[in-house]
Amino acid sequence: MMNAEQYIDSLRRIKHRVFMFGENVDNIVDHPMIRPSINAVAKTYELAHNPVHENLLAADSNLNGKRINRFTHLHQGADDLINKVKMQRLLGQKTAACFQRCVGMDAFNAVDSVTYEMERDLNLEYHRWFRRFLLDIQEKDFVVEGAMTDPKGDRSLRPSKQADPDLFLRIVSREKDGIVVRGAKAHQTGALSAHEILVMPTMAMDEEDAAYAVCFAVPSGTEGITCIYGRQSCDTRKMEGTEIDVGNCRYGGHECLVVFDDLFVPWERVFMCGEYRYTGALVERFAGYHRQSYGGCKVGVGDVLIGAAALAAEYNGAAKASHIRDKLIEMIHLNETLYACGIACSSQGKATASGTYLIDMLLANVCKQNVTRFPYEIARLAEDIAGGLMVTLPSEKDYRHPEIGKYIEKYLKGTAEVPTEQRMRVMRLIENITLGTAAVGYRTESMHGAGSPQAQRIMIGRQADLEQKKSLARIIAGIVD
Repeated sequence: MMNAEQYIDSLRRIKHRVFMFGENVDNIVDHPMIRPSINAVAKTYELAHNPVHENLLAADSNLNGKRINRFTHLHQGADDLINKVKMQRLLGQKTAACFQRCVGMDAFNAVDSVTYEMERDLNLEYHRWFRRFLLDIQEKDFVVEGAMTDPKGDRSLRPSKQADPDLFLRIVSREKDGIVVRGAKAHQTGALSAHEILVMPTMAMDEEDAAYAVCFAVPSGTEGITCIYGRQSCDTRKMEGTEIDVGNCRYGGHECLVVFDDLFVPWERVFMCGEYRYTGALVERFAGYHRQSYGGCKVGVGDVLIGAAALAAEYNGAAKASHIRDKLIEMIHLNETLYACGIACSSQGKATASGTYLIDMLLANVCKQNVTRFPYEIARLAEDIAGGLMVTLPSEKDYRHPEIGKYIEKYLKGTAEVPTEQRMRVMRLIENITLGTAAVGYRTESMHGAGSPQAQRIMIGRQADLEQKKSLARIIAGIVD
């Protein structure tokens, strides 16, 4: 397994084509807006070598028997699924940001089971090709970006009916040695932190949309791929050379619009090519795994936010107020409920035909449905406890100013024993998680990541056996024997 320093060095060898603010970025590793997200991924490497956390961050590969990073692992039992959620909570606690490897891990497990069934049913080589690819990823300990979300264009139209056919990523041509694809993937978490991209279809396709039923993997720096960096609230604070105003002074996350411009993919890197009947299973399983993930990562960030709110109450001199204690208890209750859902859907997991374990799909969707709601309430309560200073605080440069800094030091002090700078730092941290750059990976992502709230409600309706519940009621009511 790579360590954190080796991971960061490995990114320097990738020739990404990246645009930010209308300019090409040559050096992503040392760019002040991008580096915090790389630091967050590096934490997944660092903790894998820490004896205290190794059992969560590492696992034994079922492909080669070697010790590997859990983010490249195929789940072999319910314990693996549970440890995944525990690992994600730990990393959320350590980074208070998105650590960006979950999408790739969830993609591995979904693609593995579906390609096995495709190979079994259709006598194709997709599963062998995929496992060969994953074995290489495990041995190199690479980060893989899972890419599912297409721009989609007009939501009322199927992919093949769009005015612009490229609004869903599609197969343009099939060649002797591979395929050519064109399109884009939106909201791509950690695109610049990854070594490889694993592309999946974005929805269940039918026969007329067969060109959009495509799954493949390519190295991130492949010619024909362009990444356009996504804006985040308060993002340019990272370029001001200050620390307090950023809130989270070391870690962060990022998203990109990733464009595939007539990209060639060799056949041994193709895992689906027009087999539209299997797209629904792939999308549902990936979504299930990723909805399970939110019962871990969002809970870990929630732990940090709850701690920051408690500190803010202390620094404000309000910690002993009964309504403050009650709000903190409510935040903890909501956060632990999310964790309970993540653990529950994991403990009820079962093996697929390939041997890879799948979570309980109903409980995974219940988990994510709660995540679309509870972090918003946790954030609201944190903002309530922090007070208005969280969004009216002067800048760090004003605080450091030789003439006016003394006014900030004097008038923005809370309790006498707590330095003003510490109060400023915790206010900025709460702002970062609830409104700033970390809100992308906590608040807004809780709503839209792994599918919108309606997507989970559709799956809950499908997975819940309503007829069986009606049968139970008939028996109890004496309607049938």
